[in-house]
Amino acid sequence: MSESFLASLKRDFPADFLSQKPADLEKYGKDWTKVYAPKPSIVVFPRNTDEVVRLVKLCAQNHMPLVPSGGRTGLSGGAVAANGEVVLSFEKMNQMGPVDVLAQTVRVQAGAVTEAVHQHCAPHGLTWPIDFASKGSSHVGGNIATNAGGVKVIHYGMTRNWVLGLQVVTMNGEVLELNGSLEKNNTGADLRQLFIGSEGTLGIVTEAILKLTRVPRQLDVFFFAVDDMSSVLKLFLEARRAPFTLMAFETLTHNCLEAVQDHLKLKSPFTQKYGAYVLMEVERPDSENAQTVLDQWLEGLFEKGFVHDGTLAQSPREARDLWSLREGTPESIYHRGLLHKNDISLPISSLEAFVRDMTEMYASQHSGLEVYLFGHIGDGNLHVNTLKPAEMDREVFLAQCVEADRALYEIIRKYHGSISAEHGIGLLKKKWLDYTRAPAEIALLKSLKQVFDPMNLLNPGKIFD
Repeated sequence: MSESFLASLKRDFPADFLSQKPADLEKYGKDWTKVYAPKPSIVVFPRNTDEVVRLVKLCAQNHMPLVPSGGRTGLSGGAVAANGEVVLSFEKMNQMGPVDVLAQTVRVQAGAVTEAVHQHCAPHGLTWPIDFASKGSSHVGGNIATNAGGVKVIHYGMTRNWVLGLQVVTMNGEVLELNGSLEKNNTGADLRQLFIGSEGTLGIVTEAILKLTRVPRQLDVFFFAVDDMSSVLKLFLEARRAPFTLMAFETLTHNCLEAVQDHLKLKSPFTQKYGAYVLMEVERPDSENAQTVLDQWLEGLFEKGFVHDGTLAQSPREARDLWSLREGTPESIYHRGLLHKNDISLPISSLEAFVRDMTEMYASQHSGLEVYLFGHIGDGNLHVNTLKPAEMDREVFLAQCVEADRALYEIIRKYHGSISAEHGIGLLKKKWLDYTRAPAEIALLKSLKQVFDPMNLLNPGKIFD
């Protein structure tokens, strides 16, 4: 970083705009991947789009690369600054406008925290239905950049379904207002959708107009015990056919449940050990006989014999505790030791065969690695985590993970799945991109990058080199 660039930053921006404190460089230069050593040259904290524009122009003039940074909850290295980049933190761009109750929209800055948006809209009986365990830390801009999913995708879909309009700053300093608050706008290619899921490599999302929906009516949370993925999918089919609205359908294996019990000191709803568990959330039917409908469905379910046990939350606190068994899984496994993560997706109809092939692969080729499996069955998204054995050397473990990934991704390719369901490609998965994307697709993605960022200054090295 040149002295003239630093001098311009100090002269042309507020005194609290930048930081070179080692603690800030460490904190804002990485995400939850925890694989790459952060080495940014500086961190900046704009408060509005005008400051972002002036920063981008200054970076372009000085050929300084930029890494947009939100809540840094990603797991693919998409927000890592490892090569002296400028980190653009949206922490101070967290303003939210008034809720438009008629249009059911709200305009927010990119640094608005996901859970804060939920709280902002709740008094109006509305919500932005993007929901996941990291909602208390993740930013709207990061959700948009990665097209985040979460636990309610089965009902609401991905982030891109709930973004009406975007304000985007390009690397040449132009401000694009894309689609505004329009529900319908057929005037050529939808540029808004290009930026959603592009991991901050094409432009910088500074504000968004979010589409809202009503807060669900009374929710019921169930926790079921079954044998295996085959039984999980049988239960999923029964839930699809049920006389209620399915909001979430999550699964986890027994070692995941054990990890949550150990780390969060939560109790299992069951006295016996089972192969797999399902957390299911439904919106109760809006009728006077809703409880009778639920009871009859449960009675018929248990008569089929593949569900061994189950519980229904009797209070909001019990519902939160059941959700904690699933949402606490990633954190709890992480505290068991060095963890290697995979976030993948398959066509739902292929899940049973995929899990069978995957289990056989680990058993025959990597039997020393313990697999923790959990995920969002309703949208085909599985999280495949492997834990380093205590006696195994770190480098040996990481080398084994590379080999296991290669075999895992071959199985994913066999079933036409994706190597990244909701955390993007970032740095971590770019060498595996061709397992999911065809050469012609990758060529087109590179062409888009050249159009929007010909100097390769915006989040460089992410998705592909």
